[in-house]
Parts: sequence; C-alpha cells; structure tokens
Amino acid sequence: MNYTRIALAALGATVVYFILGGLLFAMTPMVNEFRKYPAVYRSQQDMKRVMPFGMVAILLSMAVLAALYARLYRGGSGVAEGARFGALIGGFAIGSFVIHNYVNLNIGLKLTIEQAGAYLVQWIVAGIVIGSIYHG
Repeated sequence: MNYTRIALAALGATVVYFILGGLLFAMTPMVNEFRKYPAVYRSQQDMKRVMPFGMVAILLSMAVLAALYARLYRGGSGVAEGARFGALIGGFAIGSFVIHNYVNLNIGLKLTIEQAGAYLVQWIVAGIVIGSIYHG
C-alpha cells in the first residue's frame, strides 16, 4: 500500500464528494424536499455551525475507503475498478443509511428515492477519484 497515494486519494474524493453534494442536494429540486421536514433536518444556517465536523468525518471516511480500495485492488483500470468499488459503497450507503433513515425518520419516499440516486452518484464518482488517484 502506498500511504501517500491513499492520503491524496482521500483528499481528492473528499473534495469531489462535497462538490457533488452541493450540486445534487442544494442546487436541485431535492432541496425543496428537505424543506418539507424542518423538524428532521437542520436549516442551512444551523448546518454551517456543525459543517466542520461533517467535513472531518467525510475526510476520515474517505481515508478508510481509500485504504480499503488499496487493499482490495487486484489489477485493471483505476477508473473502472474505482467505479465498481464506488458502486459497492453506494449500495452499502443506500441500505445502511438512506433506507435506514426512511424507516427511522419521518420523511417521504420521494426524498428517500432522490437521496438514494444522489448518494449512488456521489459514491461512484468518489470511487472513480480514489481509483484514478491511487493508480495515477
């Protein structure tokens, strides 16, 4: 394992994850779905207060995923292998986070489906970035 590449892959994936998150969650009609549940989701102003914790948590998560990717990689294109890896992580996130939240939180099916699609895209792209940088 190359620790420098793991760190760079984690940093790159974190940046892409937040850019896509901003585009997919804050700049699409999905933002209106979140607004339907003010008792469940923080306001944008409240999120700004805790955003540094979220940024550190995602960076740590990306470092873990980059290390997992490095341990699991068996050859092939970094882009293709990263996309497959990201799709697996996306599937895990949908089951363990998105649908889990639908069961536990008082949110609608439309928001759940939109989140599932957005997170799948985010994780596939993050996987591609991890694969591309790690094999760069």
